Amino acid sequence: MHAIMNTYGRLPVTFASGKGSWLVDDQGQQYLDALSGIAVCGLGHAHPAVTKALCEQADKLIHTSNLYGIERQQALAEALRRVSGMDNVFFSNSGAEANEAAIKIARKYGHDQGIHEAKIVVMSQSFHGRTLATLSATGNAKVHAGFGPLVSGFVRVPYNDIAALEAVVQADPQIVAVLLEPVQGEGGLATASGDYLKAVRALCDERQLLMMLDEIQTGNGRTGSYFCYQQFDFLPDVVTTAKGLGNGVPIGACLARGQAADVLQPGNHGSTYGGNPLACAAATAVVETIEGDNLSANAAAMGDYLRDRFREQLGNNSQLKEIRGRGLMIGLVMNQDCPQLMAQAITEQKLLLNVTAGNVIRLLPPLNLSKDEADQIVERVVALVATL
Repeated sequence: MHAIMNTYGRLPVTFASGKGSWLVDDQGQQYLDALSGIAVCGLGHAHPAVTKALCEQADKLIHTSNLYGIERQQALAEALRRVSGMDNVFFSNSGAEANEAAIKIARKYGHDQGIHEAKIVVMSQSFHGRTLATLSATGNAKVHAGFGPLVSGFVRVPYNDIAALEAVVQADPQIVAVLLEPVQGEGGLATASGDYLKAVRALCDERQLLMMLDEIQTGNGRTGSYFCYQQFDFLPDVVTTAKGLGNGVPIGACLARGQAADVLQPGNHGSTYGGNPLACAAATAVVETIEGDNLSANAAAMGDYLRDRFREQLGNNSQLKEIRGRGLMIGLVMNQDCPQLMAQAITEQKLLLNVTAGNVIRLLPPLNLSKDEADQIVERVVALVATL
């Protein structure tokens, strides 16, 4: 029996080192990383600012407890408040935990108003994590399979459909919040329109619901602004993020504002490791680098460039159905399922990508991707599509 539980269908490669957009395996072969650890290493591999922050902090202090003040945590909270427009933050170790905090905020918000069976509207094809609450919120039957009974209190509606959302909200006074992703990273890169997101905001204002955005994958510069919602001139009540926040160091954050910011009080929630000095040092370096190097703008420009190049190269290809996404969150929707391309990309093109929702080639390269690297991604992906 293997010493590691069989929870991943691992590809036959082991990486030993990396630099920027490139990885080197244990046989010395080089690969172009167009996946970034699934939107995690937004600064690329072995970024000097993150390495320096980790080394310096590890030499001082790794962990005390959230029972005490943590200087690094306070500095990161202030940085996130500045870039987000939100009021405060709870730190966790992952995106799923950040979403758990958001779910708890919504439920307690409802309880504080006398709604004791509080419900949250969630979207079809969504993905919010693999804890029992977050997989229950997730709109994917495959994620649910084998884990019933699911956590109750979630009402599902079609994504990007404001009429459907309005109908369920008007019909059920127990609903206290709406939770959605601006781009469904695991759900085939389906992308909410700006008009839809602003309509959700208006509906939540009208009905005094919390608008909660899962920006686990879309945040930290990935879609062309620090958070995706900033492209549409509104603020959510709660926003969660993780993945790219630590560039590979486990950290998540649940940010809140207004009345949502005061819902959780001592004893309501916590995390032993959440916001420890080491993770916060890394994340602060990430936030400062994204801002200082204007990486959100580069993600927007390189994302547009990649989509344009794919249209040029694949526009007449019968296999391509649609190109989706924002910034450096790109989905090439194929007319057939193609999960085999993940392994083919490794063996034939020395390229890291993945296939989500069965038929969507997902590309999540580092935010500091160069034009030459973008051209190489296009060349290698086009060669893969030609094999379908």
